[in-house]
Amino acid sequence: MQPLLQDIRTELRAHKDPVYRSGFERFFKEPVELIGVRTPITRKIAARFWRQAKGSSKADVFALCEALMKQGTFEETMIAFAWLRRIESQVTVSDFARYERWLKRYVTNWAHCDEFCTHALGSLIYQFPELKPKLFDWTRSKNRWLRRAAAVTQIYACGKPNLDLAYLFGVADALLEDEDDLVQKGYGWMLKVASQTHRDEVFAYVMDRKDRLPRTALRYAIEKLPRTLKQQAMK
Repeated sequence: MQPLLQDIRTELRAHKDPVYRSGFERFFKEPVELIGVRTPITRKIAARFWRQAKGSSKADVFALCEALMKQGTFEETMIAFAWLRRIESQVTVSDFARYERWLKRYVTNWAHCDEFCTHALGSLIYQFPELKPKLFDWTRSKNRWLRRAAAVTQIYACGKPNLDLAYLFGVADALLEDEDDLVQKGYGWMLKVASQTHRDEVFAYVMDRKDRLPRTALRYAIEKLPRTLKQQAMK
């Protein structure tokens, strides 16, 4: 394991861009340990080194991914989440506890939250909907990333058949008056994606609650709606 991890770090550092690093840092309110590798390059590195890891057991992939997260850099964690996407078909309901632990321990910024939740974690919840009550508990967490995750995880399901709108709106209701703008953006984004296949239902939801919706969440939620509907929502 260690030689592979070292090779990944060496490859990342060979592509670091100090100018990009400085500019990208400004997108975060919290400290982020950046090497300074552009995201498309990080994804290519993840794909190339996956060729060495893909024959491993699920347990070994999990161990590799956690070792990458423990390294602590933004890019290595992104590679871990990219690898978790590649084993979505192998996960079981019992893996939720591990994913929840990783979310609590290693997700400390919006980019990691979104990468993990819209793919690997979102797939797990979609495959095992009996986990939704556990996910809903996150809406009451003191951890802003768990609250954002409760919404963002549903984005995976928005592109699938039989979207559970009642559950999705329940999550939005639970977060409706959250004061954290990153949580507001998270559930607003969830509503926006849902509106692309369920426009009328999302519009009705927004109109029923527009006087309570924070402006940030409202703007995100209606972004993909036709102009006439946007105008009604913003009145």
